[in-house]
Amino acid sequence: MGDLPVVGAQFTALLLDRHRDWLFDKHRDLELPEYAMADILRAPEPFIDMARKRLDGWHGRLGVHGPFSGFEIDTTDRDVRAVVQARLDACLDACAGLGAVQMVLHSPFDSWDAANFVGHPRALEKRIGAILDTLGPALRRAADQGVTLVLENIKDVDPAARAAVVAAADSPALRLSVDTGHANWAHTACGAPSPAGFVAAAGESLAHVHLQDTDGTRDAHWALGDGNIDFAAVFAELGKLDARPHLIVEINDFSQVPQSVAHLEALGLAQ
Repeated sequence: MGDLPVVGAQFTALLLDRHRDWLFDKHRDLELPEYAMADILRAPEPFIDMARKRLDGWHGRLGVHGPFSGFEIDTTDRDVRAVVQARLDACLDACAGLGAVQMVLHSPFDSWDAANFVGHPRALEKRIGAILDTLGPALRRAADQGVTLVLENIKDVDPAARAAVVAAADSPALRLSVDTGHANWAHTACGAPSPAGFVAAAGESLAHVHLQDTDGTRDAHWALGDGNIDFAAVFAELGKLDARPHLIVEINDFSQVPQSVAHLEALGLAQ
């Protein structure tokens, strides 16, 4: 089992003591979700202090979920862009305080884009330009700070659009994330690649994976094994990579994280 990938999880700092033994046993990777919230980013110090205290002695890789509510990173409105950039900067402040090395951001692409970019390469180029105009300051700071921003598929149908953003940025601070549940919805509802196909499309640019299960009809965030995602296929694609992405169980019921990883263990896929 020692050569199997070690899977981590998303837990709020409020629950770290409850899951301490599981997290510390293999120094699993951790993602803190609370920094997606604007109210917390306005005054993050109590949450930073709590997390640092409860993670004393832990040596896994730490990431945070970045802000996303109320905006898309491809905004062309300069006033809105300034707000987005301020949110990203505040989240990088939090990363510095925490010692976090990764920040998850939401992709703005959707099924409309997948249909309408066809035959209109300039449309995709303009969207990429808008994204990089927004992310530019954060990418420069993240590179200096040793933080990687990872672009997560949300409503994406064509994985190539996010990959094109990463290629155009040409920065060590921007890489790809795959959410298995989001991919399963896009696969079922929109004819997108399977979750394993999203992983394969990301290739060596993959730095982060959200592991959740669904039946393909919605963004369920069920425990692994409760839906129909083929995790054997997902981990087969992960096994082809030299990259070592953060593997993060992201489910609604935090208490079911250990049993989700036990499901992967029973399949001989991870530990």
